[in-house]
Order: sequence, then structure tokens, then C-alpha cells
Amino acid sequence: MSPAEAPALLVAAQSGRALAAAARRAGFAPYVADLFGDMDTLALAAGYRPLTGRLGRGIAAAGVLAALDALAAEAARPVLGVVLGSGFEGRPALVAAIAERFTLLGTSAASMAGVKDPAQFAAACARHGVPHPPISLYPVEDPNLWLVKQAGGSGGSHIRRARPASLPKGCYAQHCLPGVPVSLAVLADGCDAQVVATTRQWTAPSAQAPWRYGGAIEPETVAAGLAAEMTEAIARLVPEFGLRGLISADCLVDGERWWLLEINPRPGATLDVIDRRPTPLLARHIAAVRGSLGPAEAAPSDAAGAMIVYAPTAVERVAGVAWPDYVMDRPPPGSRIPAGAPVATVWATASDASMTRILLDTRAAEVLRLIQHRNINRERNDAAAERQYARSTAG
Repeated sequence: MSPAEAPALLVAAQSGRALAAAARRAGFAPYVADLFGDMDTLALAAGYRPLTGRLGRGIAAAGVLAALDALAAEAARPVLGVVLGSGFEGRPALVAAIAERFTLLGTSAASMAGVKDPAQFAAACARHGVPHPPISLYPVEDPNLWLVKQAGGSGGSHIRRARPASLPKGCYAQHCLPGVPVSLAVLADGCDAQVVATTRQWTAPSAQAPWRYGGAIEPETVAAGLAAEMTEAIARLVPEFGLRGLISADCLVDGERWWLLEINPRPGATLDVIDRRPTPLLARHIAAVRGSLGPAEAAPSDAAGAMIVYAPTAVERVAGVAWPDYVMDRPPPGSRIPAGAPVATVWATASDASMTRILLDTRAAEVLRLIQHRNINRERNDAAAERQYARSTAG
């Protein structure tokens, strides 16, 4: 199928690159709106429009509908629908407005609002016997035992330690519990669920964002009995909220105990890592939205992982960099990267998870070396040019 013949698909997210890549693998032409407009997204997208917002805090409603309308107008073929990524969890009214214009290929606005409402979600977990950390909608007495989360936040950058007698508007407190962060990628058809993959996740803490998302590796081995219990629990919540498509269930696992932290009702941050099955995952996502889960597919025999590389200090202007093939989300030359913002994503595969993590750490360090080295050289060249100009104009 030529690019001109590929069905058009709208994609909107904080970062649309992973969804755009998944769309290409599934035979679609992605028309993308996101916050970054990185080099890979622009290369993958059949059309692009920028959005505004704050990473981890959501996408600003202003301009989203106009961006999607413009992309649909320039699409070479009729638009199949729109797939939403992160950034819309706390914007159900915006999701509803999008669904009035385009076919929403994912969980409905009402279902999204329900599953991302902390009180509704906690009550549903209690009714269905799903282990879930205690929450509070009011300031807590002992803040050392609690975290504060923004309702509808994503990526972990919104999570903070609780403070005495304080709970910001739009936030809730969740009790701290021990365990390893594990995420289940799940296909849901509104009635039933099928676990596609289990990944180990980790944080990339900074002073401002101690629980910032760092990366993920597949596979993560969970004891068979515990895995079955987790799968059955999540399946009970699918019809409760009417969840559809590829979703992610974030959990903590501590030995034989586990807790469901939240469900993200859209394709998650692990899409790059897990889209290695025979059937492209975005094709299965759309089929599940339409009511068909299809047969389960075997996981790859090797391990794969992706890690976000954050800027430790601000990069005032990105110089031209010869990026290695394992780098994704490459920033355009000339762009500015604030301290603490993502620089890029690195990818690795290896025989097992431990070797994959070693590769990711090595490659992340190389990305920082490359961008800092080129930035230092650019600053030196700029300074030399300024000195030469000053000498030529002196007197």
C-alpha cells in the first residue's frame, strides 16, 4: 500500500511519536498533533500541528479542535477516526467535544471521567475486591505516609510528598505502599480484557519531580498465580467503566501482594516496547474498540526497553547532532530544552531484562554526552565569533 492509499488516522497526545510509529506499522497514515514536534514525529506524520500544554499536567483545550480540523482537511483520504494518547485524562469535556467531530477510537469521555475520578475508582475497586491503596480527598494527618497526585495527571511528574494540612485543588492523597512498579498492557472491548504484556517500570527522580517516569522493560516476570489474580481483577473493572482499546494498568507488586494504583484508559508509555507481536498493536487497539479482542499472541523471546533521557541543565539551543539509530524523539536543531525536560528516548533489545537495562543506561549517558558536547562546542564557536567581530570593529 502506498502512503497515498493508507487510511488516514488522527493522533493527539502530549508526545505523538510512539502512536505515529504504531500507526505506520499498522498501515495507517498518521496526522499528528502534539506538544513537541520532534524530528521523528515530523518524519512519521503525514501532517502535523502543534498543541500547547504542560508535560504531565495535560493538554490545553485551546487549539486542539482547530488543529484536528486542519489535519482532517489536509488528509489525503477520509479520516478513520482519532486516537488519543496521554494528556487528555483530565479533560473529559475536551474528549467529548473531539468525539462530536470525529470517531473516537478509544474509551469514551464518560468512561475516562469515571476511571480517572479517584473516589469513583477507589469505590469500584472496593466493590470488586481489587486491592487499591487507601486514598483521601482531604489533607492527611501524617504526610510522611502519603503521596499527593493530580487527578488525571500522567507520567509521574505531578506526584509529590504530602504536606501537613494541605491538599491542592484537583489533587488527592494516596497511601504509600512498598513494591515494584509493574504495568499491564491490556486490550479491552467494554466487557472483557486480555493482557498483552507485563512490563517493569522505574522512575527518573529529580528535585522537582521525585516520581517522574523513567522507562520500561518487557518482560517482567510475575508469579503465575499473582498474574492470574491481577488479570481477573482488571477484567472485572472493564465493564464497570466501559473501557475500550489498549489501556494500561499500573500496579505495585511486593512479593505475593499487589495493588492496582490506576488505570490509564489509552495506549500507554510502553507502546514502543510491546509493539513487537505478529499483529500491530494499533490495529488490535482499533479492533478492540470495535468489540473484538482477537486471539492472544505470544510475547517475543528477547527483552526490549525504552528510557527517557532528561536534561540535567538547560540546553539553550540544540546543535546539529548525528544521532545514533537507537535514539527516538530527537529534538530539532535550534530548539531549546529546559532543565528537567525530555531530551530524547533511547531504545534497546537484549537477551534478558538486566542486559537491556545496562544498554539503556549506557545509551542514555551517550545522548547526554552528545548533546552537551555539541552545545559546549557551539557556545565556544559563538564566543569566538563574537570576539573576532569585536576585534574587527574596534577602533
